Amino acid sequence: MGDIATSECLLFPPVEFVVNLMSPFSSGVCCTASILHLDLSDSNSQKTELQINISSMDLCVFQVSAVEWLHEKSPEKEVRVSQDPAFEGRVELQADAGNCSLLLRDVNESDAGLFRFVLGTGSGRNWTNAQGIRLEVTDAEVEVKTQSDNVTEGDWIVFICGSCIPSMTVPTYIWKKDGHLHSQRHGENLLDLESVGLEDRGQYSCTMSGHEGLNSTSVNITVRPGYPPKSISVSISPSGEIVEGDSVILSCNSDAKPPAEISWYKGKTFLQSGDTYSISNIKSEASGNYYCSARNKYGSQSSAAVNVMYPPKSVSVSINPSGEIVSGDSVTLNCSSDSNPPALNFSWFKEGKSVGSGRIFSISNISSDHSGEYKCRSRNKHGEKNSDTVMLNVMYPPKSVSVSISPSGEIVSGDSVTLNCSSDSKPPAEISWFKGGTFLGSGDTYSISNIKSEASGNYYCSARNKHGSQSSAAVTVNVMYPPKSVSVSINPSGEIVSGDSVTLNCSSDSNPPALNFSWFKEGKSVGSGRIFSISNISSDHSGEYKCRSRNKHGEKNSDTVMLNVMYPPKSVSVSINPSGEIVSGDSVTLNCSSDSNPPALNFSWFKEGKSVGSGRIFSISNISSDHSGEYKCRSRNKHGEKNSDTVMLNVMYPPKSVSVSISPSGEIVSGDSVTLNCSSDSNPPAEISWFKEDETSAVGSGQSFSISSFNSSFSGRFYCEAQNKYGSQRSASVSLTVKGVQRAALHTVSGIVAGCGGLIFIISIIIFIMSRMRREGETEDVNQKQTADASDDTYAALDPASRTSADIYSTIASVQSRAPDDTYTALELQSRSSEYETLAVTSADPH
Repeated sequence: MGDIATSECLLFPPVEFVVNLMSPFSSGVCCTASILHLDLSDSNSQKTELQINISSMDLCVFQVSAVEWLHEKSPEKEVRVSQDPAFEGRVELQADAGNCSLLLRDVNESDAGLFRFVLGTGSGRNWTNAQGIRLEVTDAEVEVKTQSDNVTEGDWIVFICGSCIPSMTVPTYIWKKDGHLHSQRHGENLLDLESVGLEDRGQYSCTMSGHEGLNSTSVNITVRPGYPPKSISVSISPSGEIVEGDSVILSCNSDAKPPAEISWYKGKTFLQSGDTYSISNIKSEASGNYYCSARNKYGSQSSAAVNVMYPPKSVSVSINPSGEIVSGDSVTLNCSSDSNPPALNFSWFKEGKSVGSGRIFSISNISSDHSGEYKCRSRNKHGEKNSDTVMLNVMYPPKSVSVSISPSGEIVSGDSVTLNCSSDSKPPAEISWFKGGTFLGSGDTYSISNIKSEASGNYYCSARNKHGSQSSAAVTVNVMYPPKSVSVSINPSGEIVSGDSVTLNCSSDSNPPALNFSWFKEGKSVGSGRIFSISNISSDHSGEYKCRSRNKHGEKNSDTVMLNVMYPPKSVSVSINPSGEIVSGDSVTLNCSSDSNPPALNFSWFKEGKSVGSGRIFSISNISSDHSGEYKCRSRNKHGEKNSDTVMLNVMYPPKSVSVSISPSGEIVSGDSVTLNCSSDSNPPAEISWFKEDETSAVGSGQSFSISSFNSSFSGRFYCEAQNKYGSQRSASVSLTVKGVQRAALHTVSGIVAGCGGLIFIISIIIFIMSRMRREGETEDVNQKQTADASDDTYAALDPASRTSADIYSTIASVQSRAPDDTYTALELQSRSSEYETLAVTSADPH
């Protein structure tokens, strides 16, 4: 009657399943109809509807008094929807003008089956649609996908959870790892792991809230371990020369898994963390070496540096002499500045007018005309800057200049003293104070608070105006003070050698002079008096000494002095670099260290007692096994020499000189026991494998390879291969071939041949003698012929090399014709060569 539509996804609330029977009549009449199409889809009304279209060919007008829906789960079981507990609360029946419908909410898999409607009329007749509507409900499919299931620690990975479950609201997703809830916030269909760790490996799946039983497919993630930072570098933007005022960005680049944490340093000073370090409006103070350090849990690495250029700054002018300037003096003005690169261009200005160039501006025989404000200008390729102005003021001298001291009595260290300068000058003079020839300050008075011993001396003032200057007579300030400038001198002052006699003298500056002195070594009291003497000095006397000087005003210690006793080398030792395992081809250095004074500068190296070099360091590049052995060094200074203990230089190297020897070394006969021995030179010793040519796998292992009861099946070419962790080498192949019959058989044949040969020889002689006696009357030619025949027979029997195998057995058979058959069977040879025949003869003696 009609088509059956099947939904591919399970519907969840608030989606509803509705079956409508629509009538084309407006009189409230419902009719039977053929089901033409069933469409399950989301609609704006948040309902899924089954729309039944009426076929005009099957119209039958009747008045509907009741509508009932039947649900057939199987041909044997059909229930009324309104009475089935499984539909309780989920169905709604509607029957009004032009509309007979069934509304089914929360559709689940148990709702699958055949739905038919029954129409009841007022006449008692019921109508139904025999074909019905079949509803098929399938389980939801939830699927997890990601861009890769094999990632490296530190990678970014995103999981996507997708399903074909229709819903009118955004579903809530739940993520699981290895069957347990994942710690990330739930709700979204994306699981974002920005930096994957080893702990993130496992099996990931998802489901939807409210439908936790519908687990998704799963993705098994494998996380490879990361690695420490490498290829770290710093890039600078802008990339050109950096000038003061620029904005600079330093970027740190590194390859690391997981991503490294970046730290920035200037010199050894930590600046900040992050991939970049920015400096805006850069100043000269920012100049220096910058680098970044990249670190993750596998290690760290640092980069290398940058320099900042800037124009002149801190430009200043200094005047020499620095005091008052009197007409007739010579004056120099010096311009100094801070810039990078250093400024080389200087200009001088007086009252804004250019007066010269160069770092120094000199004026000889100065006059009042030179008075005024001066400044200099410093310039490099990045800019220029002017100094502050300085005033050059030329004066003329005053007269009647004198100094008075207050208080007038004894002056003790710590007192406050005031010196007053009076003068007669026009215009009024500027007063300068001096101690000896050193300028102290300006002003009518010169005050010294908390006076020190350094203040003792002759003081005077100088009064100066634009016409010149005049100085007062000197007055003496005598300050009483405790010891200061305490020092120690050593006698003799030159080199001190073990066994010398030495005196230490303590001197100090004090007022009154100190009379009490104490001596200390390494903080421990060792004597008193101005002089401390040591006779027959030894290295034990080496150390730091000081003295303490005391008077009634106080005491003070000297600085420490080092008593440095010279002695020959001791504690001589050798260190090897690298300190670990040394492999053939490495570069190795042996370092000789010793304790001596003065430090030893002469070093000699010995291997197995033989001189091999000199110098503190003995280097061996491309080391080989020949360098292995015991080494020692000899340290020497001008006071003596000493050898170190020996150290063993053990060089590891791959196998070499691999060869095979065969035992026994002679010919190999079937039935022999044969042993192949493999020799090689390696460190550590090599593992040996044995191979037979034309065979794909090893035939044995170990230093020796033995074959008992050798036969022709073992014939072939054999070689050994020696291998240790530094490499491998194979020997040349040796050939094993059966050269003869079994030795027992050879010995038997040899014995028989030897015995038979001797017997034949004796019989031949007897026959020969008897023949001569019987044929004495015969001619000489006949005798000679018989003798020759006998001789030929003898040598033929004794020379099997000139005969075939058959001849040998024939000869043996003629002597010992009654030997058992099995003897000849055992000795029967097939196609023997002369080589084997010769072997049978030469091996006649079984012992």
